[in-house]
Amino acid sequence: MNFDLLKELCETPGVPSREERIREVVRRELMPLVDDLRVDAMGNLIAHKRGSGPDMPRVMIAAHMDEIGFLVKHIDDKGFVRLQPLGGWDPRAMVAQRVWVHGFAGISLLGALQTGNKPSHTQTPEERNKVPTLADFYVDLGLGADEIKKSVQVGDPVTMARTTECVGNRVMSKTLDDRVGLFVMIEAIRACKNPAAEIFAVATTQEEVGCRGAETAAYAIQPQVGVALDVTLAADVPGVSEQDQVTQLGKGVALKIMDSFSLSHPGLVRQFQAIAQAHGIAHQMEVLPLGGTDAGPIQRSQSGVPAITLSIPTRYVHTPNEMADIGDIEACIALLAKYLEEAPLPN
Repeated sequence: MNFDLLKELCETPGVPSREERIREVVRRELMPLVDDLRVDAMGNLIAHKRGSGPDMPRVMIAAHMDEIGFLVKHIDDKGFVRLQPLGGWDPRAMVAQRVWVHGFAGISLLGALQTGNKPSHTQTPEERNKVPTLADFYVDLGLGADEIKKSVQVGDPVTMARTTECVGNRVMSKTLDDRVGLFVMIEAIRACKNPAAEIFAVATTQEEVGCRGAETAAYAIQPQVGVALDVTLAADVPGVSEQDQVTQLGKGVALKIMDSFSLSHPGLVRQFQAIAQAHGIAHQMEVLPLGGTDAGPIQRSQSGVPAITLSIPTRYVHTPNEMADIGDIEACIALLAKYLEEAPLPN
C-alpha cells in the first residue's frame, strides 16, 4: 500500500467549502490515470475515464474531500480565537487538542484548543464532571490580537494538528474520513486495466455538512450506477456489544445495506458480494442505524440511480484518532477495481 500518498491525503487540510488544497493533490494523482478532468461550480473534481468498449454503463464513484473542522468566528481583544464548527464534532474528543489556523495570508498558525474552564486543580467535583459544549472552546495562538489579525481573519479554516501514522497493522489519522475513500478511488482506478464502464471519479465537496457536492455532480453526470466510498463505524471495542459493533477491523471491506441516508440497491449489493466471493476478497455486511454518505444524494438524483456504499471500517470516527486496518483498505481497492472491470448493471 502506498502509505506516503495516504499520509499526504490525510494531512492536507480541507474543511467544507475550503477543499482547494486537497483537490490539487487528488488532481495530481488522477491526471495521468484518466482522460479528462474538470472542476464544477461546487468545487467537485470530476475525472472521466473512458470504457474499453462501446455503450459502457456510466458509473459515478464518489469520495468526499472535506474533513470536519472549524471556521474562525471571532478574534477577541486578547487574541483568543472562537470557532464555528463544520461537521459532527463530539466535544469530548476536542479537549486539550492542538489545531492549525490556516490564515488568509498563507501562514498556518499552531494553537492550543482549550475550554474556558478553571484549571482542574481549582475545580469543584461538579465542575470537573461537566461535559464541555462546542461553544466553550477557543484557540490560544500565543499571540496578541493585533499580531494574529495580520494573517488571520473571520472565515479562515481551522483543522486538527495531528499526523498520520502506522500503528501495528493499522493506520491512524484525524482524517481517514474520508481521505481513505479518496485513496481507494485513486488506487482502484490505477489498478483497473480494462474498465467495462464509463468511469466518473468524483472527489466531492461539503459532504460533512449535508452531502452537497455529490448532489450537484450526480445531476450533471447522470450516472447509471453510483458507488460512494466512505468510512463506517467499527465499534469493535470494549464496552460495545457484538450486535452494535456495525463492522469489525480486519474483516474486510464493508458492503453497506443501509444507513439513514440511503438503502443500497439490492442488486448492487448482490453483485459486489458475488465479485468479492469469486475473487476471494474479504468482506462483511454493514447496517448503519444513523449517518449517511454521498450515496444518498446520488440515489435521489434525476429520476433515481441504483447506488451503494463501499465502506472502510474505522474505529473512533470523528475523532483525531480514526483507525483503519490496512488489509480492509486493500480489500476495498481490490473489490472496486474488479467491479469496474466487470461493471454489470444491477438487476
